[in-house]
Amino acid sequence: MKKSKISLETSFWAGQEVENPFEFLEVFFEYANLDYYKETLNHFLLHTNKLEAYEAGTPGQTFIIYTAFRSFLKACFSLKTKDKKLKVRKAPEKWSILGQASLTSEEYQNPFLVFQKAFDEKTPDEFDFFLCEITHLSLSPFAEEFEYDFITPFIHLTKMLDAAKIISERGIKKNKE
Repeated sequence: MKKSKISLETSFWAGQEVENPFEFLEVFFEYANLDYYKETLNHFLLHTNKLEAYEAGTPGQTFIIYTAFRSFLKACFSLKTKDKKLKVRKAPEKWSILGQASLTSEEYQNPFLVFQKAFDEKTPDEFDFFLCEITHLSLSPFAEEFEYDFITPFIHLTKMLDAAKIISERGIKKNKE
């Protein structure tokens, strides 16, 4: 039985359809840099409780970033099982703690662990709900009460951004084991 591929839905924001998650990372980080994605995610979260909408003058751009993040989550979900066949090229013997970003030393050595941990704790639908809710709440000029844990998926998504950047920088190779 042939496995069906998950559409990464990149045509909305990248202007082309990308199916390979490793090619996706290249396109994703060409579209915007890691700092922009992390800053935007932070602003989304900060604006969930504010009476002002995030980027009120350009809600269309916020929607485009939302679709890029959705594509990113889909790519991350497909990357979570890739460590059996592939591995990320070794980290330098000595690395800067700043380059490690939000990752532990173990995660920095094997960024695939980040995706496994994230999707063991939260389902893709839960991440999608999180992304939809923080985007919706950040665009709303009203303070709304919510009982959803935004912090856990936010931390996972931040770590996934860092792990994805490391994979795209170091590259991958086939696992010989």
